[in-house]
Order: sequence, then C-alpha cells, then structure tokens
Amino acid sequence: MGRIFFIRQESYDQAAINEAVRRAFDHFGGVSSFIGKGERVLLKVNLVSGHEVNRRVTTDPAIVRAVAGLVLETGATPFIADSPGIDGFKSAAEKAGFMDIARELGIECKELTDPVDLPAREGADFRRIQVSRYVLEADKVISLPKLKTHGQMYLTMGVKNLFGCIPGRLKAGWHYNVGLNREKFASLLLDIYLGVRPCFTILDGVTGMHGDGPTSGDPYDFGIIGACVDALTMDFHLCRMLGGRLEDYPLYMAAKRRGLPQCELDDSDVEGDITASHVFPGVKLPKTRSMRLLPHLPFIDRMMTSRPVHIPELCIGCGRCAAVCAAGALRHENKHLYFDYGKCIRCYCCHEMCPVKAIKFKESGLLRLVNFFTR
Repeated sequence: MGRIFFIRQESYDQAAINEAVRRAFDHFGGVSSFIGKGERVLLKVNLVSGHEVNRRVTTDPAIVRAVAGLVLETGATPFIADSPGIDGFKSAAEKAGFMDIARELGIECKELTDPVDLPAREGADFRRIQVSRYVLEADKVISLPKLKTHGQMYLTMGVKNLFGCIPGRLKAGWHYNVGLNREKFASLLLDIYLGVRPCFTILDGVTGMHGDGPTSGDPYDFGIIGACVDALTMDFHLCRMLGGRLEDYPLYMAAKRRGLPQCELDDSDVEGDITASHVFPGVKLPKTRSMRLLPHLPFIDRMMTSRPVHIPELCIGCGRCAAVCAAGALRHENKHLYFDYGKCIRCYCCHEMCPVKAIKFKESGLLRLVNFFTR
C-alpha cells in the first residue's frame, strides 16, 4: 500500500467528491480504521481569511461535506474549525461555505481559540507553542488543506495547514519572532505538525492556486484529491510534481537538517491515478527568496528577499495590511502605504490579507541575479 494516494477529480460535483473521498479512505482501510464511534473529530480546514468559494483560496465546501458525512457514518461527531489571520471567524466561515455545511449536517463550525501549551516532542526546536485547546481536546484531527503556492513558505499544503491551530493574533507574534529566516519558520511548522499529528489528511487539489499564493495567485486546475497519513511525505512529493526544487522548499530543508526519514523520497510511496513522476505543466512558483548560496544573516536576508510593494490604483483603503503587520512596518494613509523596509520581516502577511491584490512582490537586483544563475 502506497503512503500517498492521488485520485483524479476534475470538478466539485458533490456526488463525485463523495465517491472520491470514500475511495481515498478505503485505500487506507476505511474511515473506521481512523475514527471510532463516539469520538469527537476536528476537521481542520484552510480558512486563511474571508473569501468567496470561487476564489479558490479556502478548502472547498464539497470536500468538507464529504469528509464530515463519512465521519458521521462511523457514529463520531465532527466539527469544522480554523482560526483566520485577521477576519472575524463567522463572516469568513460564511463566505467559505462552511457555516452552510454545519447547518445542513447539524454539526459545529467553531473558531480555534483558548490557547494552551502544545506538549513538546523530543527533538523539537520550539519548546513552548500554544495551540487552541479544542485541538488537544479533540479525539482525532483530520486535516483538509488546499493545494497552493505561498509567497513566504514556497508552498502551503498538508503541514502548513496546521499553523491555523495557533489562535488568531498569536500567529503574528510567531511571524515576528522567527523574522526573516524561513527555515526557522518551517521548523516551527514541523513542531506544530508533529505535535498535533492529524490522523489523516485529505488535500483539496481539484482547483488550487499558483503564482502569488496563498490568496492573491491564480486558480490552477490540478484535478486531484490527495490522501495520506503522513502529510510531510506528501508535501515533498508534491513539491517535485509541481516542478519545484526541494532545496527551495523551506519545509524540506528544515526536515533535512533534523534528519527526518521523510526526506528520502521513494516513488513507490505514491499510488493512485497519477505517479510520482507526474509533473503539472506551467505551474508558477514563488521566487521571493533564494534559499541557496548565502547564509541566514539579517542584512543578507533583506538583500536576498523580495519586498512587498503597493499598487495604489487597486487599493480600496481597508487598512487590513497595516492591521496585520506584526513588525509595525506599515503606515496606511488615504489609500497609500508607506513601508519601513528596515523593520519589514518579509512575512508577506500584508500581501496575504489584501482582498484586492493591491500588494505585490518586487525582487531585488541581487535576488534576480541569483535566481537567473541558479534556475
């Protein structure tokens, strides 16, 4: 049995999604192999911020409905949960279609609040991480990520989805604490993933996002649903299938530094409708920082990292960018943004939270040169 199972799925037709999700669980022995009667099961969706479903920013509700239905069949109690970065939870969940599912199925859709300490695992880099108590109180966690590119972390898939277990504005504090070092941030993601340990992951890759993800990119029809027990292995295989270099993927570099066995990829890990050698054509991957050649020092990182820049003609003056900036590097006045690049930690939260794509990336001359010679 392969460790990762990919299913070809070209649309979000609910009947087809139901069949695909059941097939995904059946490949690993069925949903009852993971979920027991009477258990309380957290369905960790991707609800980064409030976007309409057709923007393809969040987990599609058809996927969530299918998984919730299977969990209910076992006699367990699912609930849908996440913690958006800045938006109010209820309004964001309404836009994403999650509240409709909760009402339809008679289950909860709740914000991940009430931070408590995540027990530190052996080998963890971060000894004190706070996640929502609802994560630790759940009997099981099923992760339902979206397949997208990510300006700061290159890609956001199974492992990155668990960052949402950190409640609300505590995320901004972590962005500030890890600063410009993306591998350090990736190590934080590893500690969260290995601490939460979702029992199963169903990846929504029917229509994902490439380019300036995770919210301002363009939809891309990958046409797949991914299923696995070990999301780290799946994320590494998908990096290559998207045409990316593992050396450019901060999560891989952090895992390699720890000597994690998932870094040794085996094509036999992948089964289903596509093989490990499959490459999706024309995927636009972020080039916001070179991960190669130079060490992690603050002044080097600033030179080697793209800057966020403002597109005034697109701006609606909502102020979300300045509100989310953990470093206090943004000032917003009359639809004009003023960046203090000396303070900017290149977390790109301003770009991520902009609802109208009014913040873009600008490569430094040195970064363009490095990317040219190392591509």
